[in-house]
Amino acid sequence: LRKGLGLQKRHCTTLLEAGEYQWQQVEAPDVPTEETKDATRWKLKDLLSYPVETATVDVLDIPADGTTGRPKSLFAVSAENAVVGGRMADFATAGVPLDAIDVPEAAQRNVAARFEDENRGLALLVINEGGGLLTFTHKGNLYATRRIEIGSGQLAEASQERREQMFERIGLELQRSIDNFDRQYGFIPLTRLLVASAAVLEGLIDYLAPNLSIPVAALDLAAVADFPEVPELAQAARQAQCLHAIGAALRPAA
Repeated sequence: LRKGLGLQKRHCTTLLEAGEYQWQQVEAPDVPTEETKDATRWKLKDLLSYPVETATVDVLDIPADGTTGRPKSLFAVSAENAVVGGRMADFATAGVPLDAIDVPEAAQRNVAARFEDENRGLALLVINEGGGLLTFTHKGNLYATRRIEIGSGQLAEASQERREQMFERIGLELQRSIDNFDRQYGFIPLTRLLVASAAVLEGLIDYLAPNLSIPVAALDLAAVADFPEVPELAQAARQAQCLHAIGAALRPAA
């Protein structure tokens, strides 16, 4: 790949997969900005399944409204040094420069930002083999996330009856998440939910549209991007499979 695509001349990122990192929402420590990451590390001490001393930690701010009176929060992402070091070693062995190691939540945020209406929030649900990931964004910022433990493979292989049960479960989790978002961030009006799924997308949207409190539509990357050299990305299922990789590619260069 390095030789064929000239990757040594590119800005390259990679994504950790579910199970390789932990994603937490925590109260922001009351310290100067330059000390936030170190202070957050110690907040995670009792939340990790491995010693915090062996963790790589980063943070992502959640913008504050300034009128809610709630403590400021942030997202903390952590991974074992061995996982991060192993990924860096893979790229070094291949001779490919690595700008960043990202996570799906941030990658999905990068895609969602392209679909937001001005001064409105957007909910985006992506369902692939690893399960579902729901994000809420506003002005390009990530405000809330939720994992849904139903993957595209399960949907594709299920009987009609079982699939309808899965649709119902997804719908309940989505409405709970939407209600919770409205309670926490009432100053952000949600305009719609976009859905990208690697399986039975049409049936899922047909179920969700009349059962949720906000409009529902299929995500179509063609509305915000062109892929003349990758014609298969015109297919909704293929878009869903590649969406996080595309979102990682949209990360600003370091």
